[in-house]
Amino acid sequence: MAAQRLSSIVSQLTPGQTPLAKITSQNPDDVVITLAIRTPLAKGGKGGLKDTPLDGLVFKILEQVVRKSRIDPQMVEDICLGNVSDAKAAYYVRAACLAAGFPSTTAASSVNRFCSSGLKAVQDIANQIMTGSIEIGVAVGAEHMTSGGDRLTRPFVDEIVNSNQDAMDCLMPMGQTSENVGKDFNISREQQDRYAAESYRRAEAAQKAGWFDDEITPITVKVDGKDVTLTRDEGIRPGTTYEGLAKIRPAFPDFGDRSTGGNSSQVTDGAAAVLLMKRSKALEMNQPILAKFVGATVAGLAPRIMGIGPSIAVPKLLTKYGLTMDDIDVVELNEAFASMAVYCKDALKIPYEKMNPRGGAIALGHPLGCTGARQICTGLSECRRRKAKILLTTMCIGTGMGMAGLFVNEQL
Repeated sequence: MAAQRLSSIVSQLTPGQTPLAKITSQNPDDVVITLAIRTPLAKGGKGGLKDTPLDGLVFKILEQVVRKSRIDPQMVEDICLGNVSDAKAAYYVRAACLAAGFPSTTAASSVNRFCSSGLKAVQDIANQIMTGSIEIGVAVGAEHMTSGGDRLTRPFVDEIVNSNQDAMDCLMPMGQTSENVGKDFNISREQQDRYAAESYRRAEAAQKAGWFDDEITPITVKVDGKDVTLTRDEGIRPGTTYEGLAKIRPAFPDFGDRSTGGNSSQVTDGAAAVLLMKRSKALEMNQPILAKFVGATVAGLAPRIMGIGPSIAVPKLLTKYGLTMDDIDVVELNEAFASMAVYCKDALKIPYEKMNPRGGAIALGHPLGCTGARQICTGLSECRRRKAKILLTTMCIGTGMGMAGLFVNEQL
């Protein structure tokens, strides 16, 4: 351990070290990921998780964390749940962690940053480890969209209504913001449908090839009173074509005619979990080190075009670490809508072969609070398959934000 620490110090003092070398160097104080798993993603309202509400989802994924990591639950100091739609999430994660075998000394909390809540949970646990507040923690992202959405039940107070347009635009339905992006940046219906068709094609190919198998942990749940074991994502629609998608009616006709149920993310239930600790602790406990957490950041923009948030957050994150898109091997960009995915791909100049190689939320589904953590599971699995090192994940966030995270795969 002393030799490793000395080597790390020397590497940090080495003049002329490239930004890429800096983030890939190994230090005992690095925050590392030792487990990244997710449930299959199920169709909201009618799929395999429709009868498994949020507390059940969180319990199931935490149960799998204990089983697959073989870690002593007594060692875990905090668990953070990213969730969007349920105000009772903090109750559920605390009860679920106790039921899953974690002791009463393991703390729990919930966090909500809309669609990036799962990534925010990972960032919060990682930051606690970095500052020495805890040594080991679990980040969970989970959403039971079958139970309902997160729409406001009343308008904003008069002081907000009368303040400025950006504040009022926080009330915009997400479908309207997608149509705004399509119109403002001239992303045609054809472009969106062709992008969506490719997302479905990639997801279908990945599922047939078994690429999702190492990130998905099968779970047994009740469906209409019967035990069912879920093993595969349900949203993938084999044989989807551009011609078929082009026939689908607009989903938001009050706002435009470019976004449809075929080129927008699906309503989905699901959960994902990421186990994090210091590198020194992982080595001490003989835990497999999958990846290093480098950092994450958030950036704001006009709420009416919230979908292009990644185009703001990604440059901010890359600049922070002195990187360019050329340094990135795999990009997981959330496909909330094809409009924003097309815009961000082009604006960020992301080579399409690097971006969402297994498809994205259009084909797989977007359980709101889960996706930020799910992308880490999928992205690291893809990095292992490609023997690639650098993973970038990024999300657009309702009310006008973007978030991005940076990871180094160590399972080459």
